[in-house]
Amino acid sequence: MRFNCTYILKIIFLLCAIHILPTPAAQAEKAPFIIAHSELWPLLRTEENGTKSGIFYEIIYESMKRLNIKIKWEYYPWARCQNHVESGIADAILTVPTDERATYTETHPTPFYHSYTQLFTYKGHPKKDVMDKIKTPQDIKDTGLTVITYLGNGWNKDNIQPLGITTYEASEPENIWPMLARQRGDIIIEWPLAAWPEITNQNVSEKIILTNGTIASFPFHLLISKKSKYLKILPEFDQVIQNMLKDGTIKRIIKGYTQQVHKE
Repeated sequence: MRFNCTYILKIIFLLCAIHILPTPAAQAEKAPFIIAHSELWPLLRTEENGTKSGIFYEIIYESMKRLNIKIKWEYYPWARCQNHVESGIADAILTVPTDERATYTETHPTPFYHSYTQLFTYKGHPKKDVMDKIKTPQDIKDTGLTVITYLGNGWNKDNIQPLGITTYEASEPENIWPMLARQRGDIIIEWPLAAWPEITNQNVSEKIILTNGTIASFPFHLLISKKSKYLKILPEFDQVIQNMLKDGTIKRIIKGYTQQVHKE
């Protein structure tokens, strides 16, 4: 029986090619995965030597390392971060999913982090005792309080402003604390672990207090632009996050930065 060597070689080549088909992560372009970010310690910041640090940075760096994806971090004001992802200039942002962001991004089921927000106010506020009992945005409306936030805060836009609650917006997240210290509004809804370092940096810690009012838990996700070549990595990324939750990696990262903040 005679064999066609050329035909056999073609079959072998085809079988090998099928065997080594790349995963979605590998199929993405070799160009780096661009994450647009603003900076809020201890979530993410740029150190004096140019390196990055923070809870979000460590979690995403480790997850992308497991997927063999190179990251390029690009700093912008927060509103511009979202615009760049919407237009496809950047691949992703790290934030809370909202209805508006869902129009130009896709995400994964498992949050890589949760933050629990409380109400801050200025010292001597006459409604401080009322603030301690607040649990929902409706409570804020019912008490007639005004809210200070920043441009691009999607949660505030979806949950506070629709209720008709008066909101004052700062141009950048770090600018909200001097506004509260000057009594430009009644409250700020923020995550205490990230808030206190910035309050200290703004030299207004003696003018601001944390109340017992607790509003919500915020689930943070990786949101990838619908225009990104990396959109197909989301199932793999979600599995990696689940693995990092199970093996204790994320818990270790959070614990390390929480201890660092308390020491500072």
